[in-house]
Amino acid sequence: MNAAWLDFLREDSARINLNQIEHFGDPAAELQQVQASPVLVDLSYFGLIHISGPDAQSFLQGQLTCDISMLNGHTATYGGYCTPKGRLLSNFLIWKRAENADYWLQLPASLVQSMIKRFSMFVLRTKVTLHDETDNLIRIGIIGKNTTTVLNNCFTEILPRFEPLSFSDTSEGQVICHSEQRIEVITTLAEATRIWKQLRREIMPAGSHCWQWQEICEGIPSIQPETQEEFIPQMINLDKIGGVSFQKGCYPGQEIVARTQYLGKLKRRMYRAHIACSDIAAASDSLFSQEMGPQASGMIVNAVPSPIGGYDVLAVIQISSVESYEIHWKTPTGPVLTLIPLPYAIQ
Repeated sequence: MNAAWLDFLREDSARINLNQIEHFGDPAAELQQVQASPVLVDLSYFGLIHISGPDAQSFLQGQLTCDISMLNGHTATYGGYCTPKGRLLSNFLIWKRAENADYWLQLPASLVQSMIKRFSMFVLRTKVTLHDETDNLIRIGIIGKNTTTVLNNCFTEILPRFEPLSFSDTSEGQVICHSEQRIEVITTLAEATRIWKQLRREIMPAGSHCWQWQEICEGIPSIQPETQEEFIPQMINLDKIGGVSFQKGCYPGQEIVARTQYLGKLKRRMYRAHIACSDIAAASDSLFSQEMGPQASGMIVNAVPSPIGGYDVLAVIQISSVESYEIHWKTPTGPVLTLIPLPYAIQ
């Protein structure tokens, strides 16, 4: 995390733990706020990898689950990076800047160095350069509908009408529309400080848990260090949010991903759920059902405190268990998960 930006946020009452903004004084109130009106969020817990060079497109096309050739300088897409066995090492958002045809990949900061190391194993003689830009650029998120007008006041250029996963490149920063509810600005320290101060006049700041909660509401997963190599892309619904192409050529794990798709052998899917609990729910926690007995029937992908208490989660669970049995958290007799519909169909 950029040290100067960290100091700036501290002056704005940010409570910081492990380089992540936990809250600005009242985390419960911030979660309530995000349901009613816009909030301003620091996204420094995300990392950025900048991929450039004449061979960048062909290199990434042969490494990632998504179709890089579809990026046109105005769009972003979800994607994944798999082991040869089809297990996800990470998932991410990726976009292309039209100005110089380079690519930007956003994922948890905790995975950036391991992903650069992994990519570097396959660069070989290709003309590709990888840079960690995590500390060089600042990420700011705005959660809430109808925030484009407020954001436009921060830019000299008029931003376009945003559609989900659209991207705009301006002289003052990159702007990504993740969804109807989430917009992100990626820019320099000087511009970020100016934009934050201006937005702060109208929008309340909140901890990163608010952005993560909104992602869970939208069914957008995030592989963490604890869950690397636990899932194939379809298990976390990456195929349902546009992160897997079944028409492109080979990439690590492609044969297994394709076989699962066309032979219909997927036994687990990702669901959204609520856990009424007082203990902390976390990624990689095991889930159980009567169908599987003492053997785990699922695993939590992401978890965040819920505005109504307890935790809201995304969890990969045995499909047959969901259809016929209660799902329990941590132990076969632990708290029961209450399933909540996702905003997209998974069957």
